Amino acid sequence: MTDVTTCLICAAPMRYYFTKTYNDLPAALAYAGFSADYHRCDACGFVASKTHQDMSDDAFGALNNAAHAYFEALPLAQRGFNQPPYAEQALALAILGRNGIVDLGRTLDYAAGHGTLAGIMARYFDHHIATYDKYIASGGHDPARPPQPARLVINSAMFEHVTTRAALDALNDLVTSDGVLMLHSVICDRVPADPDWFYLRPIVHCAFHTNASMEVLMQQWGYAASIYAPKAKSWFLFKAGYPDLEHLPAQIAALNTEFQTEMFIYKSGFVDFWKGF
Repeated sequence: MTDVTTCLICAAPMRYYFTKTYNDLPAALAYAGFSADYHRCDACGFVASKTHQDMSDDAFGALNNAAHAYFEALPLAQRGFNQPPYAEQALALAILGRNGIVDLGRTLDYAAGHGTLAGIMARYFDHHIATYDKYIASGGHDPARPPQPARLVINSAMFEHVTTRAALDALNDLVTSDGVLMLHSVICDRVPADPDWFYLRPIVHCAFHTNASMEVLMQQWGYAASIYAPKAKSWFLFKAGYPDLEHLPAQIAALNTEFQTEMFIYKSGFVDFWKGF
């Protein structure tokens, strides 16, 4: 396979990398035996499925609906996929909010699914955050009503589901110029050319970001610094207009001293925490 595509992140050429065939899905599922051809960017290492990108919006939506319906019908012990660490994310948010590092009073959880994180924040930390999901009406939000920009936008496990640059830009457009984007995904130095790689198991995981591609995104979107919360497996990206940017390293150092552990890791640019697996 020789056709070349264009990287959604840096616009460099992407070339065929490997093919994943989903032979382990039950025969009753409409997408059993589905195959996806993945391409890799020559420059930033971003990997994406050309097969998913070539789908119409309706076809991709139907794939997502079928996959999530199948997954959510399984008993919890049989799901096997890595769900976001909601409890740890909530704790990280509560700590950063209490210290004025993020604004929990102007927060949006975008692509929130059934609102699990928002529910935990409300019940255990008494913080009520807005939610939005294009496909799921829950937690009081209406998919037909456009979400409003916020100083903190939370995005958990969406980066691996995107097929267009517009989907990424729509998320960033919701972060105010002085705001913070929190995201949870798997981001490492190099996506392996391995059809059995664990993060490929969900059939709708079709985009895989690298430390290099995230550095490019941060520059394009106007983010200056980031912190990583290892227990929450989440990054917080700070816009260049964030008012306390110069004090952020000292604040993070003080929090780590208080908790006597590396609760958060600060870096100018993108925190390249994961080097391999």
